[in-house]
Amino acid sequence: MRTDDLVAALAANISPIDPTQADRRFVAKLMAGALSALVAMLALMGPRADLTAAAVLPMFWMKVLFPAILAIAAFVALRRLSHPGMRLGRASAGAVLPLTLVWTVAGLVLLSAPASERPALLLGETWTVCPFGIALLSVPALGLALWATRELAPTRPSLAGATAGLFAGAVGAFAYALHCPETQAPFLAVWYVLGMLIPTGAGAVLGRRLLHW
Repeated sequence: MRTDDLVAALAANISPIDPTQADRRFVAKLMAGALSALVAMLALMGPRADLTAAAVLPMFWMKVLFPAILAIAAFVALRRLSHPGMRLGRASAGAVLPLTLVWTVAGLVLLSAPASERPALLLGETWTVCPFGIALLSVPALGLALWATRELAPTRPSLAGATAGLFAGAVGAFAYALHCPETQAPFLAVWYVLGMLIPTGAGAVLGRRLLHW
């Protein structure tokens, strides 16, 4: 067979590639990661007994929306980091703003509270288990986020891995918030953030090893 005939035969069997297929797989894996955190919370911890009553409190919604917004920002940033040449844009600001808001509210609460009440506002009753509970719930999401990112083409593996970890930590914190009885801003500003930083650090280390291409 001549070269021209071979090329023509190969070209005849080419199927069109859907350019959105990789993005759809990426989104599906990250959504599965978020769902896995909720399932793990229900299976291992259970929702707080007074969830319905707590849902009318403004601080409950701050506790839930804080990691939810971080998860959305991390999702957008990770998608951008998974495509060569895409800039982060405003995605990084989306992560900084909720952190700044929570820390600001926490600082104001501590400053306005009597000195004798500040330790209770900061430590609550569950500070010894909160960050580890969040980290535990983030494990499946971290694995799925790294898998989804690896299937694309990240050029900054450590940063992409850290962002995958932030996404996992944020969805873990969101799920944990439905179980956790704490509602004070100082508690959230310290222990929830620490809980999200654990998978973020793990993601940076794993990303450096797993996301090279």
